[in-house]
Amino acid sequence: MAAGKNVLLGILAIILGLIVIAFPLISVFTFSVLAGMGVLILGIWFLVQAFSVWESSKGISIAYLILGIIAIIAGIGLVGNILALSFLASFILYLAGFFLFISGVITLFTGEGGSAKGVGVLGILIGIIYLILGLYAWDPFYLALLIGIWLIISGIFEIFKPQEEASADTTE
Repeated sequence: MAAGKNVLLGILAIILGLIVIAFPLISVFTFSVLAGMGVLILGIWFLVQAFSVWESSKGISIAYLILGIIAIIAGIGLVGNILALSFLASFILYLAGFFLFISGVITLFTGEGGSAKGVGVLGILIGIIYLILGLYAWDPFYLALLIGIWLIISGIFEIFKPQEEASADTTE
């Protein structure tokens, strides 16, 4: 059963990678919508936190309140707005590169088997490339291409994961 699950995940990753490569503008738009919604939800969470800690600490509550209002305004501004996303692209690129790098490090040290180590190294390398591209503020289309390539390679690794690695993943 684990092998079938791995093949399905691998095929899904490959399909998503191909979609990102084929439609980079849609991918960038989708990313701006998701980023905006994520920041908006985070802002709402900060507002909830502001009211929940009001009795214990008014200073922290005010900080949460200010942060929540800023996050809600930023989230509304980002939802589907490619121009706003482009304005914040260098920051987002650094953030994405950092997350890919950290994800790669975590996968490298916690993953079992050669394919997990390979995906971890790949995540580290693509994270470093993202950080470099963010430095030079290259076109987001190239970044969509990198994400697509990473998804395809991760999917291939998942499909061809040896059976003993697949069964070790399900027993944890």
